[in-house]
Amino acid sequence: MFRLVCVHCGAEYSQDEIIYRCKKCDHLLTVKYDLDSIGIDKKEMDKRPLRLWKYKELLPVTREPISLQEGGTPLYHLKALGEELGLKHLYAKHEGMNPSGSFKDRGMTVGVSMALQLGKRTVACASTGNTSASLSVYAAKAGIPAVVLLPAGKVALGKVAQALMHGARVIAIRGNFDKALEMVHELCVTDGIYLLNSVNPYRLEGQKTIGYEAVDQLGCVPDRFVLPVGNAGNISAVYKGLLEFKELGWTDSMPKMTAVQAEGAAPVVSAIKNNLDVLVPELNPETVATAIRIGAPVNAEKALTAIRKTNGHALSVTDDEILAMQRDLARKEGIGVEPASAASVAGIRKMAEQGLLDADEKIVCVVTGHLLKDPETVIKQCAPPTEIDATIDALRAVLR
Repeated sequence: MFRLVCVHCGAEYSQDEIIYRCKKCDHLLTVKYDLDSIGIDKKEMDKRPLRLWKYKELLPVTREPISLQEGGTPLYHLKALGEELGLKHLYAKHEGMNPSGSFKDRGMTVGVSMALQLGKRTVACASTGNTSASLSVYAAKAGIPAVVLLPAGKVALGKVAQALMHGARVIAIRGNFDKALEMVHELCVTDGIYLLNSVNPYRLEGQKTIGYEAVDQLGCVPDRFVLPVGNAGNISAVYKGLLEFKELGWTDSMPKMTAVQAEGAAPVVSAIKNNLDVLVPELNPETVATAIRIGAPVNAEKALTAIRKTNGHALSVTDDEILAMQRDLARKEGIGVEPASAASVAGIRKMAEQGLLDADEKIVCVVTGHLLKDPETVIKQCAPPTEIDATIDALRAVLR
């Protein structure tokens, strides 16, 4: 059993009501379960394969889910980078290994399943790229239309290609992501389309399973959970999920939730630094990390709570620091990620250099999307292939 609850005023709504914000105060909603009625214990749950739907009793879907076997992503021990930074227990949870190449698949398997459960037959989103790709994939699997709005010229081509290939109606607007979200929200409310941005509380339910899996893979709750922050849904979701584990008695602690943003799009960092309860939007967000190029994160309220309640931290990193970590993850750890993904580990590097971390901390960094999501940025950073004549002498000469 579950219900929708306003995070601000506590107003409750039925699970069957299609609603994205509280009718009384216009704040965000969250999904609340009757945890006493969860019909499974942790030992029984752990007999299942490590996939998102392993945790189905803690998810709102009651029908057969629309699934592509998402979840079960690897947790890598970053030994080389950890040694450089003086951190013995530094890990990366590689969400780029999901079906469409990003963590968004966790939200979309739940979100698209809920659309069908609630009787909706068209879905829509605004996107900086990964949301559009994932929504398009899962809508195709479900056999329903998808509409996606993108800021023109601001989305990596790998992600646009995914949305186009999977049959979505892709519309590029002459404006930024925040304007696209405003437009698609209005469209969905007035035209009866189901909105699957992270303002939808059901979508975040899928994303919280990142935290569940990391705890199960690590065998304990990490001391610190680090996430790149754009729209702030992921950090909010992981916090909520790990709080549920604790309330169930399955764990006995919470990690320090740590948010990393790009310097050109860091309103959450600013709010934490200045002790603000209301976020001041960044009107013209800019960063090479297109997936987190968001100036007015819709889940800021939840994210600020997650950081503050866990004595966490928020910091920003430069584009140069992001790109340097993208290269280091690839060349020192063999882990290929898009720029936004590298922000989490870049943030840990900065914290380590500032002496803000304990050498024995168990740290999980979420890397959110695959390297091939943004091949243009990769190519710009790397030397081109060396071209030679087709002779063995030429080959040996260039390798000397």
